[in-house]
Amino acid sequence: MNRTIYDLIGLSAGVMFILALKGLSHPRTARRGNLLGALGATVATVAVFFYAGKEGALPLNNLGWILGAIAFGVFVGVPAARRVQMTAMPQLVALFNGVGGGAAALVAIVEYLKLGDTATTAEVIATVFTVLVGCTSFSGSIITFLKLQELMTTRPVVFPGGRFVIAATLGGTLASAVWVVNSLGTTPLLVLAGLSLLFGVLFVLPVGGADVPIVISLLNAFTGLTVAAGGYVLDATLLIIAGTLVGASGTILTRLMAEAMGRSLFGTLFGAFTAKPQDAAGATETRPVKSGTPDDVAILLNYARRVVIVPGFGLAVAQAQHTVRELADLLTAKGIDIAYGIHPVAGRMPGHMNVLLAEANVPYEQLSEMEEVNPTFPQTDVALIIGANDVVNPAAKTTPGCPIYGMPILDVAQAGNVIFLKRSMRPGFAGIENELLFDSKTTLLFGDAKASLTKVVGALKAL
Repeated sequence: MNRTIYDLIGLSAGVMFILALKGLSHPRTARRGNLLGALGATVATVAVFFYAGKEGALPLNNLGWILGAIAFGVFVGVPAARRVQMTAMPQLVALFNGVGGGAAALVAIVEYLKLGDTATTAEVIATVFTVLVGCTSFSGSIITFLKLQELMTTRPVVFPGGRFVIAATLGGTLASAVWVVNSLGTTPLLVLAGLSLLFGVLFVLPVGGADVPIVISLLNAFTGLTVAAGGYVLDATLLIIAGTLVGASGTILTRLMAEAMGRSLFGTLFGAFTAKPQDAAGATETRPVKSGTPDDVAILLNYARRVVIVPGFGLAVAQAQHTVRELADLLTAKGIDIAYGIHPVAGRMPGHMNVLLAEANVPYEQLSEMEEVNPTFPQTDVALIIGANDVVNPAAKTTPGCPIYGMPILDVAQAGNVIFLKRSMRPGFAGIENELLFDSKTTLLFGDAKASLTKVVGALKAL
């Protein structure tokens, strides 16, 4: 394979990546876009083996190690992707993203050591950038995984003087970056890598609750930028294209999500240092609530004219998407207007609820974004909330200083009746109480969402 053919194959793979991003912009074409992106990555990877060793290309050394690494990745990645539950998908995304950033940093370090004194200033700067951002993305992604998996507290982790420690660590990281550029030594590069790993941890620790998906998106953008910089070091145009696409799309998504949360990105990342302490386990937990039975819920739904279903993480935990689709179809057959209110950050990652409902073939026409559905709640007879909490919590409007204050929410309180499907009175991911649970118009149906919905469907059929 000559250079021209190799470049054309790389160009075609780059076009596939662009079309993949376009496809991922809508649920109807997302599957096709995902497959197209995977095909582009496969083509780009295979082409390297046919071009390596040719004139103008790098020699193909350590073929056994390369094939072994690919086999190991397939052995681990395919089962993990096939077996992962939808509830654990955000954690898997965080891990994959972290691995990408770490891999880019390791490649940059190896190339730096190989180039030695022959490295140009531009190559050194690109290497420094890749190591700094890649290591930050790796360690930060590990912390997001631990938070989402609840292996550590999901609340913001702050400590006295935390802001100054983070600032000092960042300053030391930047100083070590300058040290690497000026000295071209191995020790400064290792110091840079270590400080970058530490900064990634400190960077994510103050983030908690519903803000974690935003950090995942930001770290994904970081990883894209490291891949692009690594492509410059390796003289790999396709890596530059792919990394730039990931970095740009991740940055845009992060900005859109921050706007959806109603706050600046800086406030999202470091707002915990100025937030007022919240007592999530206060005396309000002992207040009485109005609980109901599946028959009570079925009666409310049966005599409604419009019902808005608000899905949340609890729906994913219970794997109740097919049951809620059955319920919606049953209500539609009775002439009841049905809509799904989708909050931008419902679940644990962007588009979590869209993907979940797509599994059950819920019509796209019934999915309504927050800006579209909020004006309709005053004309809604029943708001059926399935496993959501923070995205409907009035504290976002009424309690300054709480972790979600300023975040736009779904205005379910304006509906005629509110039905909450919950396992318990435990607060949501942000760790704060939801006053809507104690409202006189709210009925709570406790239990597993799938089991509860199945009983409601049975009761509706009996009416």
